[in-house]
Amino acid sequence: MTKTPDIDLQSQPGHGIRRLQQIAFAVFMQEAASTGTTPVQYAVLQTLADQPGIDQRTLARAVSLDTSTIGGVVDRLEARALLARSLSPQDRRVRLLHLTAEGEALRLQLLPTMLSAQQRMLEPLSAAERQAFMEMLQRVVAHHAGVDGSSTAEA
Repeated sequence: MTKTPDIDLQSQPGHGIRRLQQIAFAVFMQEAASTGTTPVQYAVLQTLADQPGIDQRTLARAVSLDTSTIGGVVDRLEARALLARSLSPQDRRVRLLHLTAEGEALRLQLLPTMLSAQQRMLEPLSAAERQAFMEMLQRVVAHHAGVDGSSTAEA
């Protein structure tokens, strides 16, 4: 039997990125606990505020999710009356998505919460380190765009 090399899991980027994602999720959930809103749901609310009337496939690309996953997210937000679907005048098979007044109110309520969560995530870094970290993170994400099935470099 061949001996495999010892691997320090803590020094592996994949493990560190997974741990950071867990931390980012937990910090957001702590900040937003009273609203029952997840980071992905917030991303959908923000995207619909920025791009009202987009279809579900475009929304999935914008938030870097597959179309089946975004369907469940949209269903949950619609059930909470935070977004509404309407028929496209150009193609009646396509549903266009819009925030409701309640959805916009929740998005605005969550804005300081989301910003606070972002600050907490990067708390141990100086301002210069935060900028460098975000530049490197965006470069790595852009380089690997499409690996997870997404087609955008904006992930």
